[in-house]
Amino acid sequence: MIEEKKVLMIIAPKDFRDEEYQKPREVLERAGAKITVASKGVKVATGMLGATAQVDKDLNEASIAEFDAVVFVGGVGASVYFNDQTALKLAREAVEQGKVVGAICIAPSILANAGILQGKNATCFSSEAENLRVKGANYTGQAVTVDGNIVTANGPGAAQDFGQKILNLLGD
Repeated sequence: MIEEKKVLMIIAPKDFRDEEYQKPREVLERAGAKITVASKGVKVATGMLGATAQVDKDLNEASIAEFDAVVFVGGVGASVYFNDQTALKLAREAVEQGKVVGAICIAPSILANAGILQGKNATCFSSEAENLRVKGANYTGQAVTVDGNIVTANGPGAAQDFGQKILNLLGD
């Protein structure tokens, strides 16, 4: 039952990509999933295009055990998590615990830097493709790529489909 599913969406304190947060959230909430938003050091996060998002939890307080999925939202601000030990640890724990893991735009580099894309098919915004390859991912260049429980997408145009693919995995 999707109504029972809990999703942690991790967004940058500022300059997350509005659609990459809003569209997947809409898809998941419409299906009944419960969304918790985490960020670093803010109560309200601000998007690149001016959207705001209420932050429910500081990143340091997030525990993967409470959630069925974790989604890293893109936008230029997502780079704040590229080498953030807490974010990298959450990504690794999610995979170890068999959770659904999603990342869109430049955020798949968080997964690559956490070491969880090695040998996996993945996509991202073109600026991060080389980092994914260097970290052992098979870069597909597709709009959305699913490999096991990991969903990656290349940017705002793929946000709706990205949300749907996460929903599909949660429903299985």
